[in-house]
Amino acid sequence: MEKNCNAKYSGIGGQAVMEGVMMRNKDDYAVAVRKPDGEMAVIKDKYTGIIPSETVSKIPILRGIAGFIDSLVLGMKAINYSADFFAEEEDGEKKDGTAENGSSDKAPEKKTGKIEVISPPEKSGGMGALSIVVTVVALFFSLGLFMVIPYYLSLVFSGWIGSTKLLALIEGIIRLGIFVLYIKAISLMEDIKRVFRYHGAEHKCINCLETGHELNLENVRAASREHRRCGTSFLLYVMVVSILFFSFIDLKSRILRAALRIILIPLIAGVAYEFIRLAGRSNNPFVRSLSAPGLLMQKLTTAEPDDEMILVGIASVEAVFDWKKYLKENFGNDIQ
Repeated sequence: MEKNCNAKYSGIGGQAVMEGVMMRNKDDYAVAVRKPDGEMAVIKDKYTGIIPSETVSKIPILRGIAGFIDSLVLGMKAINYSADFFAEEEDGEKKDGTAENGSSDKAPEKKTGKIEVISPPEKSGGMGALSIVVTVVALFFSLGLFMVIPYYLSLVFSGWIGSTKLLALIEGIIRLGIFVLYIKAISLMEDIKRVFRYHGAEHKCINCLETGHELNLENVRAASREHRRCGTSFLLYVMVVSILFFSFIDLKSRILRAALRIILIPLIAGVAYEFIRLAGRSNNPFVRSLSAPGLLMQKLTTAEPDDEMILVGIASVEAVFDWKKYLKENFGNDIQ
């Protein structure tokens, strides 16, 4: 199957969760999970966003800031949904750590039959206003640390380098190095390895459709696992944009310079979002070349899924997206 260089924007996006995939299409989203017993569960719900207004979606930068926060909030909801299934499993485990049936294998059984469509839990999985605030504050605090630590490490070179712009570049390189080391470290965990494989399944499903192919196991299996609208690419371009922004910060106070690295995070995220948005909608060769580093970075955060993982991804897409209509309107494929 060809790469997504001639892909047509579908509007769907998603993320990997614990033993599953979340897909979103406008206000609709679905979380498909491979349960501990090997069967599949699909939860479908709506999310209108923190600012449910079409006006915001038309304002560059601001729509990126809102979208960034929305992705965090919805991502946490989806992760909580998927975790609920495995919390129930842990409650039924024996004290020695094995399941009641004697099995100690963390991965679900290989079973691809029944799909259970269930309603979102009323208490678990959802996020109230306080939870949303806590999540956003915690994330910005974490990103603040991620932005500030490289800054202070870059000061080691300030005795030899007087250029603010060059120091910002060194800071950016340090930041990228920390990010890569972090991804490498968490990828050693078995659970994260499986999440990365579901991440690959998510990308493959979207790429399959956006290159004009019917959504089935064979076609998805052959699709690329790198996608230009991926969150990994977004994080990379946050780092790149931050170099440009921070190169213009020339204050004497180191504390103020560090503080600005936190304050500017929403604006940086908004600018990075605009590029990712352009990359996802454009097949211009120059834009594709700028997307290449992000696709390369995705080799760290995606892995090849097995067929059961792909079927989970397909179920998530079908719950929120009329892909047959999309293929007919964009590629002329009339699939009955």
